[in-house]
This record gives sequence, C-alpha cells and structure tokens, in this order.
Amino acid sequence: MRSTFTLYTGGTAIDLTDVVHPDNREMAVRAVQSIDLDVGGVDFLTSDITQSYKEVGGAIVEINAAPGFRMHVAPSEGEPRDVSGKVMDMLFPQGTPSRIPIASITGTNGKTTTSRILAHILKTAGHTVGMTSTDGVYIDGRLSVKGDMTGPTSAHIVLRDPTVDFAVLETARGGLLRAGLGYRRCDVAACLNVASDHLGLRGIDTLEQLAELKRIPIEVARNTAVLNADDELCLRMADYTQAEHLCYVTMNPAHSLVKEHIQAGGRAMVLEQGIYGDMITLYDNGTHFQLLWTHLIPATMEGKATHNVQNAMFAAALAFGMGKSLDDIRHGLRTFNSTIFQAPGRMNVFDEHPFRVILDYGHNAAAIQSIGQLVDRLEVGGRRICVLAAPGDRRDEDIRAIAQAAAGHFDYYICKADDNRRGRGEDEVPQMLRAQLLEDGERDDVIEVIPGEPTAVTTSLEMAREGDLVVIFGDDIERCWKQIAGHEVEGEDQAGVESERPAQSFVEENPEAFMLDPGAELIRDERGVRIARVDEDSD
Repeated sequence: MRSTFTLYTGGTAIDLTDVVHPDNREMAVRAVQSIDLDVGGVDFLTSDITQSYKEVGGAIVEINAAPGFRMHVAPSEGEPRDVSGKVMDMLFPQGTPSRIPIASITGTNGKTTTSRILAHILKTAGHTVGMTSTDGVYIDGRLSVKGDMTGPTSAHIVLRDPTVDFAVLETARGGLLRAGLGYRRCDVAACLNVASDHLGLRGIDTLEQLAELKRIPIEVARNTAVLNADDELCLRMADYTQAEHLCYVTMNPAHSLVKEHIQAGGRAMVLEQGIYGDMITLYDNGTHFQLLWTHLIPATMEGKATHNVQNAMFAAALAFGMGKSLDDIRHGLRTFNSTIFQAPGRMNVFDEHPFRVILDYGHNAAAIQSIGQLVDRLEVGGRRICVLAAPGDRRDEDIRAIAQAAAGHFDYYICKADDNRRGRGEDEVPQMLRAQLLEDGERDDVIEVIPGEPTAVTTSLEMAREGDLVVIFGDDIERCWKQIAGHEVEGEDQAGVESERPAQSFVEENPEAFMLDPGAELIRDERGVRIARVDEDSD
C-alpha cells in the first residue's frame, strides 16, 4: 500500500464509477447537497468501495467545492469519462436558453423613456432587469453607475451581472461610432425615429448617414425588429433585418403599407380611434388584440402626450416580442408614471404650486415640437411660459430649428444656455434663439435672454401666476427639479391668492422630492428660499 493517494504526489487514480455501491453513491450525493453545492468531490475512506458503507464502514474526510476532474478524464486504471461535459449539461440543459434576452432601443428621441417603460413592464412581470440609459446603468431598478451610459461598456456591465435575466439596452449614436454595439446580436430591436440631431459630428452629416448608423441594432435582431412606420427612414430599415418577425408601429390607422403587412399576417402596433378615445391595438398573425386605452397610461397625460403614447406602443411591441403576455404588458403600462423618480427629465410634471410646471430634457427640434404639441392640447387658464435652450455643439441651423419648433406655442420665452457652452460664447446660443423667435413672428417684449440656467428657472417660477403653465427645457435636471420643488409662492404676489402649499410645508410633507440628493436642505436667507447641500456654498 502506498503512503499517499494524491495524484500530485504519486498516487494512483482508478476509475470505479461502474462498480461503486449504490449506497455509497447516494451517501456522496446527499453529503454534497447538504452544503448546497451543485458540484462537489467527496473524499471517502473505506476498505471496499464496492460494498455498502452500512456493511463495511467508512468515513467522509472532506468535501471539495472545486474538485479536480483529471483523475476521471485520464485515470491510471479504468475507463476515461467526460466529467466536465456532464457538468455543462447540468448547468445548461439541452433546449434551454444559455443567453439572457436582449432588447436594443435606438432612435433620435424617446429612447430613454421607451427603455424605462419596457424595463418597468418586465420588472412588474417578475424579472430582474438590467437597463442602460442616458441616466446611468440600472440593475433591478437601482442605479448602479450614474452618467450617460448608452455604449458598449455599459452593455457589458449589464450582460456580466449574474442576477440579470433581461437586458434593456438604450443604444445611442456616440457609442456605436466609438466602439460598436458591445454584443453580437439581440433578441428584439427598435428604431423609434431618425431626426436631425448631432449632425456634423464625427463624420455623420446627413439624416441618411444617421439612419444607416442607427440601423445596426435592427440588422442584428433575431426575433423581432420594431420599426416606426410613420418615419420614412425607419421604414427603409425593413430591407436589412433578418429578424423572424417585423413589427410596424403607426399612429395612423389608415397607413396603407401597414394594412398590407397586417393582411399578409404580419405584426403591427396601431393607434386606433374609438368612441371612448384612442386604443392601442396589436395585430399579429391575422388576429387583433385591443391592448389599452391611451388615457389609462399615466405617462401620456390622459392621452394628450402623443409622443409618450408612441413610446408606450414601442415598449409594448418589444415586450410582446420578448414573450410577455398582454396582461403583463397592460399592467406595466398602467403603472408607469413619467415622474422625476421613474423618468427624470422626461416630461416631469409638478402640480404643487398654483401653476403647473413641466420639466423636460428636450434638446433638439423634434423633442421641442412634441412638447409644443402637448402644450397646445392642454387646458391652460393663464399664460404659457417657456424656458428654452439648445446645446452649443449643434450646428447654427439646428439651434435655429429649436427656436422655430417652440415659436407659436408659448406666450413668453426665456432663452438660456446650458452650463457647458461647448465652444459657444456666454450668451451666443440664447441670442440666436431670440433672433429666430423674432424672425418667426414673436414680439420682442415676450422674449427675455437670461444665459444662466439657475437664474432663468428662478425667473420663470417667480413670474408665474395661478393658472399659468411653465415649461422648462432643463440641462441639469436634478438642480432644476430642486428649484421647482423648493420654490416658495408668496400669497400677496399671486393676485391675492394665498398658496395653500408653501415650499417649506411641501418639503416636510414630501421628503421623497429630494431623494435625488439626500444631502440637500432648504435654506432661507435674504436671497429667498433655495436648495443647497449642507457641505456646499453654491446654490
């Protein structure tokens, strides 16, 4: 008998799998399971492994959580066995998916909101969702990494997380240009729209070039490609997809191409008019399903925010492509709100003042136009006040287009600049906006230039009266929201109407309003009421 049994010190490995007694095999399995292991190696001492330990005795020396396979693959005696293959078959049974489902969402506007709605639908259906967006990386609804995380690096963070079972990845132009997608294929993909934004940067000078770039997720989708049938550039992408299903989204129930697609058994998400309002209807394989009235989706402001109606339709189409039931989709849509907590900077509404405030991150002409159309549909008793801005790194014609999109929808304009001027002068952008508003017929006395965002926001809130609507196109969303929530309305300044909800009362009764920055506090001094961090001197 040798004095060692370890292979590394000269021991002999004899494979006895075929002759081990069933009692000994069952004992080893139970020992591994008792310490909650999927794979384990049991060191068992006995005089004869072919006899039951109940008869000849024996003892367990140790259980290895990471046992070696070499003695079975190449034993000194006995038949070699593919142990690692058996382990892989246990971890990944034949026919079960080995990859988590991926949804890739691209386009010019609406990507973040659509991603959030889809992630919410999947979460309420019981899944652990990893999401990337311009706000950051979220794992199961919790912010993991803050910042603009829409490129391949952020996708890897989600796809490597062992707790995630569904990935919702916002896919933006910048990441695609720098380093590609970050994954070879996705299960479902959507292109929401292609509009003028970031043109003239990094070699993308035309809408056609931008569309070609945003077509990449559509090209690698395997199950479903979702396209905006109301956007010609999106429609052309249908010729490049290899997905099993092609789903069109349209706000026009009379769309001729979509009708032909439906008649051929294709899939489509259509907004149809009914006696009780607009109904989102799903067509698939010759059958149609009424999904939900748009006024029942909180994020659409009773169906008036048609851009969020469209975002909800895309999210529903993507969820259906990922195998979610209509009931799961309905529940997700009915419980998603465009609040500062669920969708920061995406049409956040504040109704705690005598006037209404809407905060939005719109930064291109198409986004401004969508909010302007919403403003036209809202019942506003007083004035419509707009705080307008444009990113400094856009072309001059893009900045002018933003002013053109806003013109005619508001009664008063405050033109400001983003904190980062991006190569422009201190008040260059707001002056360009002012000049274009004047050219579009707005009067000089209803336009004011205030370059700094904090001052511009404060001015809009101070001039607002009961029944007014203030729309703020913000850059620093957290700071803007704190200014809005912390603004104190003086009763004498509101045409004799005393505010029932002063700022201090609101903060005390709604501490969640400052969840974006737990270190914030309300400061009263000669400058009025403002929000500040306890460890900072600035506003």
